[in-house]
Amino acid sequence: MRTVFGVLGLVVALGAVGLIIKKQLEANRQAIPVLAVPAPAGPDGASTKPASTVQEQSQQIQQQYKQAVEGAMQQARPLPDEK
Repeated sequence: MRTVFGVLGLVVALGAVGLIIKKQLEANRQAIPVLAVPAPAGPDGASTKPASTVQEQSQQIQQQYKQAVEGAMQQARPLPDEK
């Protein structure tokens, strides 16, 4: 009798876990909105054409990050006051 209840309990627990997993997988299938990245300004101040693909957007973000890091590296560090 205990074996029957043990197996029945395992089946119920497995069913509950299965339902939770199914709901999580369905939640992940929803469409993810594309991140709107502002187009960088060109050399003449006019904005360049916006990226049309995810790969182009990724490359633009990487380029902007690289430029920001290089700009931060170019700034001189303040010297400490020596007494």
